Amino acid sequence: MRQRLTGIAGLSLLFTLCLLTACGVGARLTSPASAQVPTLPAAPSAATYVLGPNDRIRLKVYGESDISGEYEIDAGGQVSIPLAGHLNAAGSTTRQLERAITSALSKGIVRDPRVNVEIAAYRPYYILGEVKKSGEYPYRLGLTVLDAVASAGGFTYRANENKVYLRRAGAGTEEILALDAPVPVFPGDNIRVPERYF
Repeated sequence: MRQRLTGIAGLSLLFTLCLLTACGVGARLTSPASAQVPTLPAAPSAATYVLGPNDRIRLKVYGESDISGEYEIDAGGQVSIPLAGHLNAAGSTTRQLERAITSALSKGIVRDPRVNVEIAAYRPYYILGEVKKSGEYPYRLGLTVLDAVASAGGFTYRANENKVYLRRAGAGTEEILALDAPVPVFPGDNIRVPERYF
């Protein structure tokens, strides 16, 4: 009799677990990988930033005032430095560009060049759509979409303030991102604030 009751209790428990799983209760107890929120890319720091067209660099070659100065990376990704020539800068960090300039100068008349490269100005970002002053704006480190909207005078009364369309520099398609968390902006990005439907 006791074995029979134990067997019935076991079946009852199994039946209850099957019902809970079928109703989705069990699904709430576990956290599937597909339910995880994707993480946004981190904004670049000055040391890790990858140079691109329209960025301006500040070059200091110690003891060579004629070479030191500010230079802009052209649309082809190159920078023209006196005595070093045209160098590929796009896709490099400032430290990598320092090494390339040092190598190019040491092949010429500059003996043992000591080179320092800093970012003088980042390439601009663009914002359009339902903001008060759309256009091109200078980039600064740590910029978020809401900072960019504030720079553009804020949202218009027609703006959808919950999402934004963002096309990263060099990308062919826009991403749709929710504004319930800080969304980092990178140099060269295109931000589009959509209209809300009443």
